[in-house]
Amino acid sequence: MQFHHWIFLPSLARSACARALLALALSLWSSAPNAQDELKLSDAQARNLGVRVTHPVAIRTDLTLPYPVQIVIPTQQMWVVSAPVAGMVANLLVGRGDRASAGQPLVTLESPSFVSQQRDYLHAIAQELLASQQLKRNIDLFEGKAVPQRVLEASQTEARQAALVVAERRQMLHLSGMSDDAISRLAQEAAISATLTVNAPQTASVVEITVSPGQRLEQSAPLVKLARLSPLWAEIAVPAANIRAIRTGAKVEIEGYPTPGKVVLVSETIDPATQTILVRAEIPNDGELHPGQTAAARIGFLSAGESAWEIPYSGLVRRGEQTSVFAAIAGGFRLVPVKLVAEDQDHVVVSGPITDQDQIAIGGISALRGILSGLGQ
Repeated sequence: MQFHHWIFLPSLARSACARALLALALSLWSSAPNAQDELKLSDAQARNLGVRVTHPVAIRTDLTLPYPVQIVIPTQQMWVVSAPVAGMVANLLVGRGDRASAGQPLVTLESPSFVSQQRDYLHAIAQELLASQQLKRNIDLFEGKAVPQRVLEASQTEARQAALVVAERRQMLHLSGMSDDAISRLAQEAAISATLTVNAPQTASVVEITVSPGQRLEQSAPLVKLARLSPLWAEIAVPAANIRAIRTGAKVEIEGYPTPGKVVLVSETIDPATQTILVRAEIPNDGELHPGQTAAARIGFLSAGESAWEIPYSGLVRRGEQTSVFAAIAGGFRLVPVKLVAEDQDHVVVSGPITDQDQIAIGGISALRGILSGLGQ
């Protein structure tokens, strides 16, 4: 049949003429082979039935149609720096969007609780020293048989308990953010400070400041939210009908971004409001992607060597789970099964035994289906 690319044929003017043409087509088909897949139509009959055709458009054989995507921070790359002790925010040393290196000061607190921790640590050191000295005296007395063994054992127990208290108090200061050097200086100089600096645990970006100067806080109150911004997640909303073409590990390309990522999750649940399924991809970030950004993404779906074709949505023929297209042949049309790979409201991507030289019906589909259904009776 001699159709041209995107030719639009006139629709049937009168219903009586349409019925006559359908009857004629059925009669022409009665002696043809493969009646379930092919139908005979002349050019004039096709024009009067409103049939219009187009050529499939070859697209990249490894990527779907674009889907909406939102860039988010992976949950395992976010953490909250909390107040190690109760106190008041004296100063903020970073702002939202800053990049903080490991150990960099974030917030300064003034805390009576911190003062108490330092005092308790110094007291524990003094008690350990007394217990150690008493143990040494009792050892000398025991060797001179001046005290019984039970006195020596009691001194040994007291010395061990005093050492445990020192270790406990030292660990409390560690949890409050004091370094080993600062704790050693405290022990040597006994200089108690009411100010505590909270540092970044590792290199990261500041994504949120949750306090302000002068604010009073309880212990463990959140101060700063930090995040590592590479890699990032691309959360893609894929129509449920297309999800079978997508697998974990598939390549993902963000439009306008040069570095591809890969699918790490295909959700098992459907969003009831949008009838889409969450597909999550991990994308390396060189600074061009930003959390909260929206974009479009294409997902790899076909095996090597397989071709994919884009056609208007109106050209797809659905019969239950089976999808097909009407391809023009000499003297009519043939129903060709295809695999639906992707779709949106305007176009579909299919793979199957068609080429860009074929002519695919995209108008008059109802008439063609009606003829084919009549032939199957």
